[in-house]
Amino acid sequence: MNILVSGSSGLVGSSLLLYMGSKGHSMKSLVRQNPTHPSQILWNPSETGPESAALDGIEAVVHLAGASIASGRWSEARKRAIRDSRTIGTRLLVDSLVRMARPPKVLVCASAIGYYGSRGDEVLREDSAPGDDFLADVCKRWESATAPASQKGIRVVNLRFGIILSPAGGALAKMLLPFKMGLGGIIGSGAEYMSWIALSDILGIIAFALDTESLRGPVNAVAPNAVTNKEFTKTLGKVLHRPTLFPMPAFAARLAFGEMADALLLSSARVEPSALKKAGFHFQWPALEGALQHLLVA
Repeated sequence: MNILVSGSSGLVGSSLLLYMGSKGHSMKSLVRQNPTHPSQILWNPSETGPESAALDGIEAVVHLAGASIASGRWSEARKRAIRDSRTIGTRLLVDSLVRMARPPKVLVCASAIGYYGSRGDEVLREDSAPGDDFLADVCKRWESATAPASQKGIRVVNLRFGIILSPAGGALAKMLLPFKMGLGGIIGSGAEYMSWIALSDILGIIAFALDTESLRGPVNAVAPNAVTNKEFTKTLGKVLHRPTLFPMPAFAARLAFGEMADALLLSSARVEPSALKKAGFHFQWPALEGALQHLLVA
């Protein structure tokens, strides 16, 4: 297929270009600065989508662009950037897609399990109600921005990403130094659920979503075995052969990170990948210890 990717400089996007390219697909990427290669297409996700004519021949789109949610405390300006980079950017891209003479067959758009909010040990599936906090609102708006594509007849898959595990970036990369130094420990009570996914499985899920006609709408992109923060901490310490004796109480997390602490560090989301299971997706790394061994030791 001829596949267009936004957010191609990020952890998932850069890996996806290599992964799908190795399978023989023709890959193009959206860029914010003047293109330096024929595979690049210019856009400004805060002001204007790509020219529809430049997208001619694109058969599938993977939309991953959005401002980082974990780079600094959440001021009002930062929250606005997080929200607008997803909602405005998605709307502008979709506007360009629906204007094409021959729109793509499928749009795979990133979303997040932040859609559900913090729900304790409740098992959350794609048909569970949304939460009522900031990230839940962002995710609802983000997914709603793809509606015109569905109305145009484009098959839309909204992948609700869990915590993506990779030593190259994201949450795991930030944890490695303190854990390797023996300074890791549980965060909050340790009972909060973490719904995680190995990066290699994310790439497989995106490829599966592009190919699988039965998949559409929200799809939970998480491993089938969510763990508590305590279980995650113990397992990471075991894989690294390090003690995990230094907890971060909830009040300390809030002092250090503000509102972001409750949304990212102290939130509990026990998410089930029901749609992927029903569609027959095979996880390479369904269990946390095996995933961490693969990522950090193998």
